[in-house]
Amino acid sequence: MEHLTTHPIKKSDLGFHGNLFGGKLLSWLDASAVAYAMQLCDSPRMVTVSLDKCVFERPSKEGQLIKIFGYPAVLGNTSVTLYIEARAHNVRTGKQYVVLKTNMKFVYIDEDGQPIPLKDKSRARIEKLLQKDLDLNK
Repeated sequence: MEHLTTHPIKKSDLGFHGNLFGGKLLSWLDASAVAYAMQLCDSPRMVTVSLDKCVFERPSKEGQLIKIFGYPAVLGNTSVTLYIEARAHNVRTGKQYVVLKTNMKFVYIDEDGQPIPLKDKSRARIEKLLQKDLDLNK
């Protein structure tokens, strides 16, 4: 899994109960994942189409880091679906735990916002990553 980004949890990121506000985490996930999709597909013309079920497994607190990881899960004709995982990281102990995991789908669009096929070079890169993942899970 590739490390995409790290965010420190600040007081301004907290909700009513002193935990990281869920909407803030979802915003970080979307920004990180679309940047990764853009990188994989060699284009800024990637848009979020869907976000699978999100279950906030454990709360995260001020002073922790949120580390976001991802990898390609499914390759479509005009899209790529990424598995995205957010982990809380305790800077004092180095321990991490999963806060949220989901799949996010991104589509490659033209100037008019219509889906178009991914470039061959991008498809080959993503297929290679998918194959590598299959080989590791044998």
